[in-house]
Amino acid sequence: MTENFVSIRSICAYCGSQPGRDPAYVAAGRTLGKSIADHGLRLVYGGGTKGIMGAVASGVLSGGGEVTGIIPEFLVDMEATRHSLSQLNELIITKNMHERKHAMFERSDAFVTLPGGIGTLEEIVEIMTWAQLGRHRKPMVFANIGGFWDPMLELVDHMRAQGFIHNAALVQPLVIDRIEDIVPAILEAWGNAPTEDGEEAVIAKL
Repeated sequence: MTENFVSIRSICAYCGSQPGRDPAYVAAGRTLGKSIADHGLRLVYGGGTKGIMGAVASGVLSGGGEVTGIIPEFLVDMEATRHSLSQLNELIITKNMHERKHAMFERSDAFVTLPGGIGTLEEIVEIMTWAQLGRHRKPMVFANIGGFWDPMLELVDHMRAQGFIHNAALVQPLVIDRIEDIVPAILEAWGNAPTEDGEEAVIAKL
């Protein structure tokens, strides 16, 4: 294997297509988006223009940053409007959810999970699974707004304590409460982090 270095150029945001009941969730989405733009990074996300997803994209675009939206055809009119999608710098419409997730992984150097529902949970759990299997070493962050992810993190700790998470050292997502600290933490911790596998090799293994 050849040693490569993570170059953080894009951040994937997993989050809800709904706003949730706490206004802090949407505000956090906008703040994360602005932070991504301020640091000269690209947002990769699920293409939705509503809810928290829309807030993150709006934050990036209003800050002069670039956004790649990746969305399955069947969700275009459910999670977005075609007019709003036209505002994105890059739009990729996939055939299905599997293609969407693969494309999001391929174009992302880090993953940040904001509040969301079952789909959001499924996305970050799959990324954590790939990390456990040694298929990537990209940074993973839980934006723990108002303790939203505490039950999930408690469950992970329980599974680890009961011996069901092997290679635990590979499954160590950052948990950050303050949204402004997320991008700086990623850049500080992983800007020059060594990896064993090149990007193409990682993708081929998935």
